[in-house]
Amino acid sequence: MALVLNRATAILPVDDAARARSFYADTLGLPHRGVAEDGSELFGTAGGPMLQLLPVGDGKHSEHTALSFEVSDIERTVRDMESKGVTFHDYNLPNLKTENHICTTASEKCAWFMDSENNILCVHENITSTADYQL
Repeated sequence: MALVLNRATAILPVDDAARARSFYADTLGLPHRGVAEDGSELFGTAGGPMLQLLPVGDGKHSEHTALSFEVSDIERTVRDMESKGVTFHDYNLPNLKTENHICTTASEKCAWFMDSENNILCVHENITSTADYQL
């Protein structure tokens, strides 16, 4: 039996749920859906993908990109986010180099930043069509 993906929920660990709620709602502008019984902050739109910020309080977070948001104009998005206080990371590695905070590959443009809880997040703009991707 194949898995049917109706709606996905990304779950990120957070140390301070109120601080994280403020970052995701006020800084990123995501729609806040409420608080779950376990204290998780819930974000998303009805019928769409969801984001659950799970209070863990242990300071353990991923060392790689935990979540990436697709945008239609990455240059404008980076400028807008910087105006709200978001700090983007710059890289100068053999396989990853940013210019004006943005890394350009054959298929996409990406820019990385951290949320208020030290989770690594990304905004990306597809340069080529994603219609050819298959799971």
